[in-house]
Amino acid sequence: MGTSVAASASCHQGIVPGYLLARLATSGRYAHAAQAARQTLIAGRPTYHSTLELSIDGTGALVAEVTDAPTRTIFDAQNTERLPGVMVRGEDDPPVSDATVNEAFDGLGATFALLLDAFERNSLDDAGAALNATVHYGIDYDNAFWDGSRMVFGDGDGEVFSGFTRSVTVIGHELGHGVIQSASGLVYQGQSGALNESIADVLGVLTEQHLKGQTADDASWLVGEGIFTEAVQGRALRDMLNPGTAYDDDELGRDPQPAHMRDYVDTTEDNGGVHINSGIPNRAFALAARAVGGHAWEGAGLAWYRALTSGLPSDAGFTAFAERTLTAASDIGVSVEQAVRDAWIAVGVIEDARVREPR
Repeated sequence: MGTSVAASASCHQGIVPGYLLARLATSGRYAHAAQAARQTLIAGRPTYHSTLELSIDGTGALVAEVTDAPTRTIFDAQNTERLPGVMVRGEDDPPVSDATVNEAFDGLGATFALLLDAFERNSLDDAGAALNATVHYGIDYDNAFWDGSRMVFGDGDGEVFSGFTRSVTVIGHELGHGVIQSASGLVYQGQSGALNESIADVLGVLTEQHLKGQTADDASWLVGEGIFTEAVQGRALRDMLNPGTAYDDDELGRDPQPAHMRDYVDTTEDNGGVHINSGIPNRAFALAARAVGGHAWEGAGLAWYRALTSGLPSDAGFTAFAERTLTAASDIGVSVEQAVRDAWIAVGVIEDARVREPR
């Protein structure tokens, strides 16, 4: 039995939301991209099949090779859907002629550097896990994803999507799923799934900001900037500071992300709106980071990271996570705690005790 576009869209978990691909699949204006979107939806992505594990040696001791530098390997799927593909660049190899390979290699390194420098985390699992990526996955494949053990990049269709390795936020986002997988395993459904997507977005933008040395005020707060072609009326896939404004295209429609709990979307699509409702915690983070000022990974970013790694339940919702960030922020500083509190209040996740009605 064939796989329907609608069914595939509902379970797709790559950087490009299934609802956007489903809209593109019906486009009359972008004929080639519509066909590519249909192929991408039908192909889906390999099953989320593995977890990050440490090993046990012959004596029964726990073994983890811990290093302070990344171990990166890039593979080429050669436009097939077979993983991992052919190895084309290792950690000690010089740049190659394929720009996509080099962009993937550099993006993995930028993410590793953020995790180590900002959070003293040694790779995705905090135990020096190797960073692997496969490029040129499929034909006109309109997505990039983390499959449980590696990054996988499609080349895009060239009409709407121009390729995914050129965006450091995309790479940081997808590797962020590896961090989340290791740290808390947030269930990819409903609010916990939206948190999963949001925290991955946070790690994506922090990777770019750390690479560029940007402050919270200097940053664009865009996720996936540069992956749309010039034909699309849009700046990026998501705008963390202003959810719902990243794109507004005649064919693709308008960015559906809400910025406040009053606009929370109850849906069975998109795994319960994981890519949609992530706009709410996304805005909370951007607001908190800008209120604190300076480098976002030093204030709000540290609070978010500590909340994630504090034994966060896998089914945590927005309120539970907000409370964890407040606890973490209180250990960082009074100004950080107040900025985080104000941000969650601004998006309607927690109440402002200062304006409660008297009983």
